[in-house]
Amino acid sequence: VQLQASGGGLVQVGGSLRLSCVVSGRTFSTYRMGWFRQAPGKEREFVSAITWSGKSTYYADSVKGRFTISRDNANDTAYLRMESLKPEDTAVYYCAATQLDCSSVGCYASVPNYAYWGQGTQVTVSS
Repeated sequence: VQLQASGGGLVQVGGSLRLSCVVSGRTFSTYRMGWFRQAPGKEREFVSAITWSGKSTYYADSVKGRFTISRDNANDTAYLRMESLKPEDTAVYYCAATQLDCSSVGCYASVPNYAYWGQGTQVTVSS
């Protein structure tokens, strides 16, 4: 399974970006997808996750109301729409895939629960 993340860039405070994650190699619809981020000197942290059907979504408190996760199973792609961006959102963003049958945000938020990771895309929010 390969994950390719894209869509990062430099944006001003209050701006928006949409990240994409294309999955290849296996049936995309069998994977639950997550987005994580890692700022310099910090640990990788959970941002958002979505079930295989897209019916359930999960968010870190720091991004609730500003970020929206979605997926297109027909095109093997997961998305993260980010709005009202803040300087503290600056990080490398990673998409990840898991086949674990998670049912809680705690499960989705755990880095070891994801078997597959994309290469990361840089998001920089300037003030």
